[in-house]
Amino acid sequence: MSSFRKYKIKSLAGLNLENKTTKGLENLFKKTLKNGMHGLCFSPYEEGQEPGDQMTEKQIRRRMKIIKPYTKWIRSFSCTDGNEAIPRIAKEYGIKTLVGAWLGDDDEINKREIAGLIKLAKEGYVDIAAVGNEVMYRGDLTEDELLDFMYEVKEAVPTVPMGYVDAYYEFSHRPKITEACDVILANCYPYWEGCSLEYSLLYMKDMYNQAVSAGNGKKVIITETGWPSAGEGLDGAHPSHENAIKYFINSQVWSEESDTEMFYFSSFDESWKVGTEGVVGAFWGLWDKNEKLKF
Repeated sequence: MSSFRKYKIKSLAGLNLENKTTKGLENLFKKTLKNGMHGLCFSPYEEGQEPGDQMTEKQIRRRMKIIKPYTKWIRSFSCTDGNEAIPRIAKEYGIKTLVGAWLGDDDEINKREIAGLIKLAKEGYVDIAAVGNEVMYRGDLTEDELLDFMYEVKEAVPTVPMGYVDAYYEFSHRPKITEACDVILANCYPYWEGCSLEYSLLYMKDMYNQAVSAGNGKKVIITETGWPSAGEGLDGAHPSHENAIKYFINSQVWSEESDTEMFYFSSFDESWKVGTEGVVGAFWGLWDKNEKLKF
């Protein structure tokens, strides 16, 4: 990194965001975005689509082109229904890949997801393999069932770093899973724990440090963190245009200064998420559902 870029990032950290006008925050957001980020969670679903629908390479390629200037890595969540094209297209654009197999309570889908992940990894499209996302949190599988899938991937592609994605606290609660991971993939959401924006960065750092402690020297990557721009609040956490900008800026500056690898959630708004998260679920993107930059 150039000394100029380091100076620019550190100068952002010294700003008091509370005194910024909305326009001032938007300008600072654009500067921070232009500076680039480590990683971005890739949202492939267009309006009217949801998981299980077949996606086209055309829509993936269009969205990948939009985010390409701003991120070094992307994270995908599935290896079926067209999602398997995401890491292939990312590589065309020179973007590194954290590729996820989506595991749930359907054994046949799970087997297809794992087979898809292994295939992509053997073909050279996977830089980090994520075996499952919040499976323990949802209770979809037992620990032993998840571990079987993790070791299957590790045995099939031993040269590709492998991990499991879940809430930061699961790694201290489940030492067998933590031990199986080559890298700890931790989701850290102050918002979902009702933390106010004022204390959100401190809280996120604490979440990260809990995962670091559980990892016993293994690398920890923040695989999801973000703040919604609209929707209902949760205790002290309030979604808003300004709060989403502030959280993005604060988290990106901290990630850069602390050399912490972090994937921001998310790239594009996806309306289907209202079914699982309520209204707020549709407003986590940096770009809206029509692929226009929100801030």
